[in-house]
Amino acid sequence: MAPALWPCLVLALLSGLVASGIPRSPLRPLEKRSLPEGVVNGIEVYSTKISCQVTSRFAHNVVTTRAVNRADTAKEVSFDVELPKTAFITNFTLTIDGVTYPGNIKEKEVAKKQYEKAVSQGKTAGLVKASGRKLEKFTVSVNVAAGSKVTFELTYEELLKRHKGKYEMYLKVQPKQLVKHFEINADIFEPQGISTLDAEASFITNDLLGSALTKSFSGKKGHVSFKPSLDQQRSCPTCTDSLLNGDFTITYDVNRESPANVQVVNGYFVHFFAPQGLPVMPKNVVFVIDVSGSMSGRKIQQTREALLKILDDMKEADYLNFILFSGGVTTWKDSLVQATPENLQEARTFVKSIREEGMTNINDGLLRGISMLNKAREEHRVPERSTSILIMLTDGDANTGESRPEKIQENVRSAIGGKFPLYNLGFGTNLNYNFLESMALENHGLARRIYEDSDANLQLQGFYEEVANPLLTDVEVEYPENAVLDLTQNSYQHFYDGSEMVVAGRLAGEDMRSFKADVKGRGATNDLTFTEEVDVGETEAALQEQQYIFGDYIKRLWAYLTIEQLLDRRKNAHGEEKEALTAQALDLSLKYHFVTPLTSMVVTKPEDNEDRTSIADKPGEGGHRAWARSAVPSMAYQTSYQPPQTPYYYVDGDPHFIIQVPEKDDALCFNIDEAPGTVLRLIQDPVIGLTVNGQIIGDKTSSPDSKTRKTYFGKLGIVSTSLHLFMEVTTEEISLWSGTVRDTFGWLDTVTVTQEGLKVTINRKKNMVVSLGDGVTFVVVLHQVWKKHPDHQDFLGFYVLDSHRLSAQTHGLLGQFFHPFDFKVSDIRPGSDPTKPDATMVVKNHRLTVTRGSQKDYGKGASVGTKVACWFIHNNGEGLIDGVHTDYIVPTLF
Repeated sequence: MAPALWPCLVLALLSGLVASGIPRSPLRPLEKRSLPEGVVNGIEVYSTKISCQVTSRFAHNVVTTRAVNRADTAKEVSFDVELPKTAFITNFTLTIDGVTYPGNIKEKEVAKKQYEKAVSQGKTAGLVKASGRKLEKFTVSVNVAAGSKVTFELTYEELLKRHKGKYEMYLKVQPKQLVKHFEINADIFEPQGISTLDAEASFITNDLLGSALTKSFSGKKGHVSFKPSLDQQRSCPTCTDSLLNGDFTITYDVNRESPANVQVVNGYFVHFFAPQGLPVMPKNVVFVIDVSGSMSGRKIQQTREALLKILDDMKEADYLNFILFSGGVTTWKDSLVQATPENLQEARTFVKSIREEGMTNINDGLLRGISMLNKAREEHRVPERSTSILIMLTDGDANTGESRPEKIQENVRSAIGGKFPLYNLGFGTNLNYNFLESMALENHGLARRIYEDSDANLQLQGFYEEVANPLLTDVEVEYPENAVLDLTQNSYQHFYDGSEMVVAGRLAGEDMRSFKADVKGRGATNDLTFTEEVDVGETEAALQEQQYIFGDYIKRLWAYLTIEQLLDRRKNAHGEEKEALTAQALDLSLKYHFVTPLTSMVVTKPEDNEDRTSIADKPGEGGHRAWARSAVPSMAYQTSYQPPQTPYYYVDGDPHFIIQVPEKDDALCFNIDEAPGTVLRLIQDPVIGLTVNGQIIGDKTSSPDSKTRKTYFGKLGIVSTSLHLFMEVTTEEISLWSGTVRDTFGWLDTVTVTQEGLKVTINRKKNMVVSLGDGVTFVVVLHQVWKKHPDHQDFLGFYVLDSHRLSAQTHGLLGQFFHPFDFKVSDIRPGSDPTKPDATMVVKNHRLTVTRGSQKDYGKGASVGTKVACWFIHNNGEGLIDGVHTDYIVPTLF
C-alpha cells in the first residue's frame, strides 16, 4: 500500500477574528462601559470550541467560534480555520442574533453561476481558500452591528491514515487574543481497543499543560480535553496577549490482536488490515536525482544531507544505485549494488561529490533508472523475494531531450509496465506538479511536494522512512462472489510497515449473516493469506455505542474513500472514461454533502438588508488559481493578502506590473510611465518563438507630457512563430491570423477557438483565455467604462496564469520574472505616508528603498477586484528589472 499523502488530521484554528470598522449610516451611541478582558478592536471572542469525534479512524470535526461586537459601530469580522488538504468540508453555518444562515453544497458550475450573478449585482463577500504545506485555509467575513452576536460553525470530515505506526490529530492553535472559554475536546471510539493515547502542546510548558490538559483511555474509548484558563493563556502574568500559538498534537494507535478487523453497520462495511511482526522484504532502490542548474545552493546541499542520512538507514540486504540527470544522465554504478558497509561508504563519497549543472532531462533519467531495475530483476542480480522502488526528485520541468509531459508519461508507463512503483518528489513550486502526480499515480506510486524550507532535508528523509520497510507485495483483498458491491480499491502493489490498508464496500444482501475476507500477498519468505470470518450480526451489535456514533459513519467513510479514489483515477483518464468518473464522484459529493474539487459550498448571508453570496471550494495541490478566491480583509499589510501557491504575474491599470512570489508570501510591483502610443515588450521566449507586446493608451483629455497623466494598455499583440499565429487584442475586437487566414471576434461574443496547440476562449464582455499547449496560459481582462465618460476610456489587463513551459531564456518586463529570483526586505520604517511604510530591499545585487502599497487583481473579471499588498519599486522598476525600462520599448506591436 502506498504511503498516505498526509497521514494525519490537521486543523489550524486562527479564531482571533479580524475586525475592521465599516462605514455606516450614523448609529445611536451605546452607553459608555468598561470592556471585558480579551476585547480586540471592539470584538470579543468569548468562546472557541473544537470538537473532534473519531469513530474507527473516521473523524467528524466541528469548529465553533462565538463573538460579540462591543464597539459603538459596526465591525467586519473574519473567521479563519485551516483544515487538512485531505479533508472535505461538509457544513458551514453563520448565526447572527439567533438567525442561522446555512451553506449549501452545489455542483461547481452551478455555484459559479450563482456567484457570478451575485458579483454582477455587487452583492458579494469573500470566502478565501489557500493551500499551505498540509492545510487549506477557510475564511469567511461578515458585518456585525454594534452589540450583536455572531456564531461561526464549520464541520469537516476525514479518514485518518496510519503513519509510522500511529494516527495523529495535529491542531495548529492560534486564537490571536485571549478567549474566555477556549476548549478542545476529542472523543475517540475504536472497536479494536485503544493501545496508546498521548497529547502535547508546543506553545506551553509541561507544568501549565498538566493543569489544562486531561487525557484518558480505557478499552475502546479515549478522551482528550484542553481547557486553558485566561491566566494560562497569557504570554506573561500581566500580559493581555495570548501564548496559544503553536501545535497541539494528539496521537493514538489501536490493539492488533489479529492483522485484520472488519466492521459492519447498516449494510456497509470497512476492512482494516495492518499485520504485525512480518519480516521486512529486501528492497532495490534507484534514486533519480535532478542536478540541473536550478538545484544549486541550498537545494542541492539539503538533497546531499538527506541522501547521506538515507544511506545510514539502508539494510545490508538492500540494493541501490544513484542516477543523476541534468542535460545528460550519469550513474554512480553501471548496475545495482548491495548495501554492504564498503559499498555504502563509497556511496557516501559519491553523494558528497554531487554538483549541479545544466538543463533538466527528466525522460532519460527516469528511463535509465527503470532499465536498471528491470535488468537487475531479469538477470537475477537481486533476491527473488525483494521489491523494487524508483524515487525521483526534481525541482523543475523537462527542458531538454523529450520534454513533452504526455510523451514522458507514455514512455515511463510503457517501460515500468506495472512492475514497481514510481514516487515523484517535487522540490519547490516552480514545476508542473500535476504532471509529477499524474505520472506517479498511474505507476502505483504517489507524488509529494518538498517545500523549500530549512527542513527540506527532513522532509526527504521522512518520505523515505515511509517506504523503507516493505512487508508485502502484490496485495489483494478478496471477498466471496456476489457478497459485496461497490468496493473501494482492494489491490495494492506494496504494503509498508507502520501503515494500514482500508477497504470499504456495501453488502449485497440485507439478510447476509456472515462472509469471509481474505488478504493475500507475497512476503519476504513466502506467500501469505490472512482470513477474517465476519459475523455481521455480532459486529453490528458490538458497534451500538450510540454516544460515539455519528450517523451512518461507515457509509460516510465508504463515500469519502470512494470519492478520493475516483478523483485520483480521474487525473489520468480521458474522454468517456473521465466523464464517467467525474459523474460518479460528483454524484457522491452532492449526495453526501462533501466540498470536493467538483463541488462548492454557497453561503448567502445578510449585508445591509441585502444578500451577499460567498463560495468555498477545494483547491488542488497543482496550484492553479480557483475562480472564487478573494482577499482576506485585514488592517495590517503583513497579513492582508494570501498569495497563490504558484508564481503569478500580471499588468493592469496605470499600468501596474505585479509579481507575486509564493515562496515569500509576498508580491512586488512597479509602474511604467511612458507616453501613449509606446509599445512595450512584455514577454519574449526565443526558444519556443513566443512574443507578447502591449501598446499604451492614455485618458481622453491627458496631454502626452502631463506629469499626472493616466496611461493603460489598449492593445496587445501575441505572436507564436511555432504555431504561425498572430493575435491582436483591442478593447473593440480580437483578431487571429493563422498563416494568412484572419478570424475576427467581438467582445460581445462567447466563443472557443481551438487548433493544434492553441485554445482561445472569449467570455462575453469579460475576458479572453489563451492557452498555448500545456503550460502557457494568459488571460486578457476587458475593462469597460461609461462611453460618455469625459476622461477615461476602455483598457486591457494582462495576466499570466501558467508559464512553466516557457524556456529559461524568456525575458521582457514580465517574462524576466518567470525564473526564480530572491529578494530580502529589512529595516521597515515609517514612510512619508503613515499608512505606507518604507523598507530596504536587496534584489539582483541592488539595494533599493521600497514602499508598501497595494494594487488590484482583476484576474476574475473587471468587476471583481482583489486588493494585493506589494512592495512598490520606484522609478519605473529601476533596480528590479534588468537594465532600464526604455530597453523594453519596441517599434511596433508585432
